[in-house]
Amino acid sequence: MRTYLPLNGLRAFESSARHLSFTRAAQELNVTQAAVSQQVRLLEERLGCVLFKRLPRGLGLTDEGRALLPVLSDAFSRIENVLKQFAGGHFHEVLTVGVVGTFAVGWLMPRLQSFRQAHPFVELRLLTNNNLVDLAAEGLDFAIRFGEGNWPGTHNAALLDAPLTVLCTPQIARRLATPADLARETLLRSYRSDEWPAWLAAAGLAAWPLHGPVFDSSRLMVEAATQGAGVALAPRRMFSRELQSSVLVSPFSIEVHTGSYWLTWLKTRALSPAMQLFHDWLLAQAVNRSTAIN
Repeated sequence: MRTYLPLNGLRAFESSARHLSFTRAAQELNVTQAAVSQQVRLLEERLGCVLFKRLPRGLGLTDEGRALLPVLSDAFSRIENVLKQFAGGHFHEVLTVGVVGTFAVGWLMPRLQSFRQAHPFVELRLLTNNNLVDLAAEGLDFAIRFGEGNWPGTHNAALLDAPLTVLCTPQIARRLATPADLARETLLRSYRSDEWPAWLAAAGLAAWPLHGPVFDSSRLMVEAATQGAGVALAPRRMFSRELQSSVLVSPFSIEVHTGSYWLTWLKTRALSPAMQLFHDWLLAQAVNRSTAIN
């Protein structure tokens, strides 16, 4: 059984230690100075040690007091943060997700309202990235990444295949009778240098030296393509709106697989209630989308 905790004494000590004053602690706790002093004295008797040095002007912490203060401050702050999540009579849990920008804009954003409607007490925070992410260092609950799903130290759940295909404006497409005609165009590139050679090989062509601009985001690269800056190689299912509106077209049916989108989280991290809800919702959305496409 948990040992009885003298909460009044601990709270009186923590406030007094922060202010180094019984008077200021009493004002913060809305009690008398005598009550604070008495609670601290009872706590010292309980622990069998002195926590404060009573100085002519204020208080000073003993070694024992300095050891106890950070533990209590952290505990009370964590309790306070949890209690704030019950605002309005419901528990609100914050969920922080790092998302590669292309997936965030092209697939996730149009569906977020359905998650919000189903789970209104989960506060979702999205942080976009260019596929370089550190879950632990950035304090992320989840990351959505593009790749082969072999990141060390994480659980990796497959979401969507994302084969790459050629995307360009209708004006440029009219100049492309065969894949070989791409040799006369500016080929926009991502930071993954193997993508165009892989696509050209799938088209039965030997890769030629590429000199087009390089982007750290497929979203930026395709935006450049929509402005006529060149031909992009990107996952078409992330740009369905541009294709449906004919801002972009896909002149060839050839696709090449270089990775998929994955939901990842640390193996050392147990799923919280909000994490479980988001995990289940996202995988269900991905399955429904794949079924519709197939």
